[in-house]
Amino acid sequence: MLSKFLKSNLIKHKAIKVYAHCDGPCGVYDPASARVAAEAVLSMTKKLIDLSPPENTSSEEWASYSNTFSRYVAVKEDQAKETKKEILILWTDYFKPVHLETFPDLHETIWKATKLCSACKVNIDLKQAEELMTYIERIHNIFWQSKGRSDAFVKAS
Repeated sequence: MLSKFLKSNLIKHKAIKVYAHCDGPCGVYDPASARVAAEAVLSMTKKLIDLSPPENTSSEEWASYSNTFSRYVAVKEDQAKETKKEILILWTDYFKPVHLETFPDLHETIWKATKLCSACKVNIDLKQAEELMTYIERIHNIFWQSKGRSDAFVKAS
């Protein structure tokens, strides 16, 4: 009965077109989430590079090292995935064809940034993590310019 009522009411009312980053009607977009996640990727990459394995064969020390190493890797991979998700939300939901006309390198910038997210997931490479931050800053600048603003790119770390 309820489904019959809902169907009849949905047919009577015209659908309203909405836009948002999360398929909800909020319409809120901001590259800050991608920046924070990319900063975590960079931080975890640095921590992994600085992490030294134990010099002895103590199983307790190796267990602690292995635990720390695996946690850093897990966070790095998770945050690289999150960075990619946030970039793709901007790409697929916020940016429109008019933005490509204004920013002809937008497609290439997004493509390279998402490729760097993937590379940061599978590697422990400081250069790639730093390059990802460079691309995140480019996306940040394009995003705010598209809104007629020049918000500063400020890192949390």
